[in-house]
Amino acid sequence: MILALLIVVLGFLSPYFLTGRNLSNILAQTAVISVVAMGQHLVILTRGIDLSVGSNVALASVVGALSFHAGAPAFVVIAAMVGCGAAVGAINGLFYVFGRLPHPFIITLATLSIAKGLALQLADGRAIPGMPDAIDALGREAVWGLPGSVFVVAGVAAVLFIMAKTMVWGRWIYAVGGRPDAAVRMGIPVAWVLVSVYVISGLCAGIGAVILAGRTDAGSPLFGNLLELDTIAAVIIGGASFLGGRGHLGHALIGAIMIGVIRNALNLLNVNVFFQLIVIGVVIVIAVESDVLRNYLEGRVRVMQAGRQS
Repeated sequence: MILALLIVVLGFLSPYFLTGRNLSNILAQTAVISVVAMGQHLVILTRGIDLSVGSNVALASVVGALSFHAGAPAFVVIAAMVGCGAAVGAINGLFYVFGRLPHPFIITLATLSIAKGLALQLADGRAIPGMPDAIDALGREAVWGLPGSVFVVAGVAAVLFIMAKTMVWGRWIYAVGGRPDAAVRMGIPVAWVLVSVYVISGLCAGIGAVILAGRTDAGSPLFGNLLELDTIAAVIIGGASFLGGRGHLGHALIGAIMIGVIRNALNLLNVNVFFQLIVIGVVIVIAVESDVLRNYLEGRVRVMQAGRQS
């Protein structure tokens, strides 16, 4: 409803906003945020956070570019990028769980720095131009009037939705995020559930790198700057809770689109680019405070219902 209202208002404010070309641009520009936000969504469901996704995208794109220049075919380049992203995610999950770290903030902050530094080192601090034609087509060409990257987002969303709804693993994620102590008593393999969500988050970052590399025909260590901010914002705007166990994959996608709509609208309205960062930050604060207020009100309702029953 908020997204629909936002679209209607912006349609009145700018005559260019509701044009087919502009709407297509919004979908293309939010494709990377959407894919990576889906992985971030799973992590936040388990009361975690992945700060490394932006640097992961940068490193994966550089690995892909180096693979291409080494003579690898398109499917190997794609596998290298996705595999690199999943490997970083696995490191996050394994160190967090089996290293008994108090919070994933620590390890994902570390890998944020390590992945960024490694990407800069491998690329010598510069973008590496050149990608296979198949990847360029994925990032630039349209299919049935829609950007090709939209179909990648839809495919990833469909796979994760089916996994979450039809596999017991999906229920385990909500159980681990909602009541970790109860999940342990129920015999749920909490450690491997946590590792799995960080691997998927990294895998989504690798897919995001493929999309971004296709759009720019390059791999760059500068890709993904503040992407962790955008993905966290998208998930929280979509209604997920930092307290875990609450959220819907579709809502995370809507949150990502809202981020894209807000950015696009500010550009059309000639708002200073620096002010856009302020707007996104304010939106995050409002979303988090709304979550806190919602949990408080729900708690009060439960107390009142318990009082009536007694």
